[in-house]
Amino acid sequence: MLDFDFNLIVDSFPLLLMGAGVTVQITALSVGFGLLIGMFVGIARLSTLWPVKMLAAIYVDFIRGTPLLVQIFLIYFALPLMVGQRIDPFIAAITACSVNSGAYVAEIFRSGIQSIDKGQTEAGRSLGMTWAQTMRYIILPQAFKRIIPPLGNEFIAMLKDSSLVSVIGFEELTRRGQLIIARTYGSFEIWLTVAFIYLIMTFTISRLVDYLERRYKTDDKH
Repeated sequence: MLDFDFNLIVDSFPLLLMGAGVTVQITALSVGFGLLIGMFVGIARLSTLWPVKMLAAIYVDFIRGTPLLVQIFLIYFALPLMVGQRIDPFIAAITACSVNSGAYVAEIFRSGIQSIDKGQTEAGRSLGMTWAQTMRYIILPQAFKRIIPPLGNEFIAMLKDSSLVSVIGFEELTRRGQLIIARTYGSFEIWLTVAFIYLIMTFTISRLVDYLERRYKTDDKH
């Protein structure tokens, strides 16, 4: 019969919350940098210059075609062998997750831009705007409203995938859980609590994305 230790959950909860804070930090930074990478790569994917378009496609295909865990290993273990310099686990985690997120965000941006009617671009050019101005002031603002749901899904996916950085010893939520279990042997209680914290975080993000989606839809009606 399972001996459930509720006191273990209470005692471990503060440490797990600290780990959850680190998880949110990694996710926010990774998706933030991923947005910048993805926006430029997504636009590059639509470029008429084939070298730019090809390089962007190679990046997206390579990152999406390989596991995030392998990418973390490449940056944390393999890259230092090439540059002769040890990489801090935090820098390695953010870099790997940002590069990974950027590839997925690039496809989200590309789809969002392509969903805007081509007449919008022609209207901008007819007003004397350059291609860059048309993209900045007309296309991207409209595209961003349409890609809020998939961007929210990417944030949630990265929140869960960030648990993989525990393999390089970075103490986010999952790693904190592992360390507590190694000391207390309370696998069921700790993993149940870890799962609950992840659920709360993903649920909160989902509700925030729903709010933003409704708000922008309402703004479009006025």
